[in-house]
Order: sequence, then C-alpha cells, then structure tokens
Amino acid sequence: MVTSSAGTVPAARIAVLGRGLIPVDEPVLRGDDLGVLRGDGLFESMHLRQGRPWLRDEHLARLTTAAAAVDLELPPTDTLIDLLDTVRAGWPAQIEGALRLVCTRGSEAGGAPTVYATLTEVPASSRAARRNGITVAVLPLGVPADARTGLDWLPAGIKSTSYAVNSAARRWAQRAGVDDVLWVSSDGYALEGPTANVVWLTGDTLCTVPAATTGILPGTTVAWLLAHADELGLSAAERMVTPAELHAADGVWFSSSVRGLTEVRMLDGVRRDHCPRTPALHAVLGFPVG
Repeated sequence: MVTSSAGTVPAARIAVLGRGLIPVDEPVLRGDDLGVLRGDGLFESMHLRQGRPWLRDEHLARLTTAAAAVDLELPPTDTLIDLLDTVRAGWPAQIEGALRLVCTRGSEAGGAPTVYATLTEVPASSRAARRNGITVAVLPLGVPADARTGLDWLPAGIKSTSYAVNSAARRWAQRAGVDDVLWVSSDGYALEGPTANVVWLTGDTLCTVPAATTGILPGTTVAWLLAHADELGLSAAERMVTPAELHAADGVWFSSSVRGLTEVRMLDGVRRDHCPRTPALHAVLGFPVG
C-alpha cells in the first residue's frame, strides 16, 4: 500500500486473463513472449474516474480495429471488460487511476495471446501538467506527412507495444530540457506527440490533425473533445498545420487518455500566453485539475 494525497491505495494492481488478480511481483510474461522479444502486441490506456474507465467502449473499439490490422486474435469484448472490471474492483472512487490493457501475440512457440490489465494511480507529474502546462520542442520525424498511409503493408494509427521510437523521443525531450516533443514531418507539418495528439484553437475553431491522412493515432480523448466543442460555442475541424501556424494559434494543447488536456506554455523555446479557454476545456472533459 502507498499513501497518496487522496488516501491510501495499492501501489499497483495486475489482473491476467485466466488467472485473475495476481501479486504485482508475480511473473506475467514468458521469456519467449513475442510482446517482449519483438514488441508484437497492442495496448490501450484509460483514465479511471470515480472508479470507472472513461471512454472504455471507444478504447476497446480502437483496440479491435488495431488487432484486425495486425492479425492479432483478441478475446471477446465481454471477456476484456470482465478483466478490466476485475482489476478495478474496489478502487477508491476519489483517486484517479491509470488503467492499461495489454494484448501480446503470446509465446513464440504459438498458442493464445497474453492478455492482462494493470492499474496504478495517475502520476503526480501528469496532474501537475494539467494544472501548469508543458514545454514542448518540435522534433523531425523524417518522413512526409502522408508517408505511412501510402504504405498498404504498414499498419498505421495503432497503439503498439513496439514503443522504441516513442521512448527515444521522450528521452530526447529530457536531454533537451523540455517536457515533451511534437513530431514534424519532412514536408513541414506538425503531426503528434509520442503519447499525445495536438489540439489548437484558431478564432472559434478547435482543431486537430486528421489521422486518416497522416497515419497518426486517432485519439479517443481528442475525438470526444471535438464532438463536444459546441458546448463551448466552438466549431471543430481536422486540419493540417505547420509549427508557424501553431505559434500564431490562440491556444495549443496536448491531449491524451491519462494526462488529459495539457496546455503548451512554451513551443520550441517561445513562451505562450495562457489561453483563457483552458479552464472551460478542462471542465467539458471532466478531468480533475486541482
């Protein structure tokens, strides 16, 4: 058990398909699991609020689409929901949780996929980012914006456990002294962060980058936000954008499932004024900010 600002909670929980809840120090994966050897698997991360996974069905639908793209056979959706319910049972409603569902291709020798769920408290750093915003630097991705969608053999826009590129970008950010990076295509368009979608406000239009034409991950949180933009008197759009246009935008944010919406307060070394729309965006998403 650990003590958080909201009370005492388990440090972590793990539930494995077919085994139920297990001690956190008990092995989950075989040494020849393809998720370890080759990063051959998928995952989804969900925000647990009031003890329930937010946008659960949207996350499971995205997982199902990704599994079809990589020929990974998933258990039935009801089975996955039961696993999520097992790992979250009894979690204190007042404590934010980071809920992750992982499905690997399983043993190199064949057989069923490895499926498990983990649950931890949302890190303090993520909550601080919501309150205070983040610093971001642009980082070249080295390919044109439409390169991935033009390759019919390459699954695009999936949440793969093959995370080496994402992790390398986050390590670069740490070395560069910024909180995160924004990948930019070789033809000059902003795409996404290693773990986030980019959102920006131009006038009364809330925008994000189109996933269908760029191959970026279609974000569940940003999709929900744009679908509810009218509640704030805003219109919504998917557009290509350059870093220069982001510098001129009225507001820029990173959006992700656990961290929520974080305002970009510095972009490539240039300070940005706080956007007065940020509190209303937080409110419509329902993420705690205090």
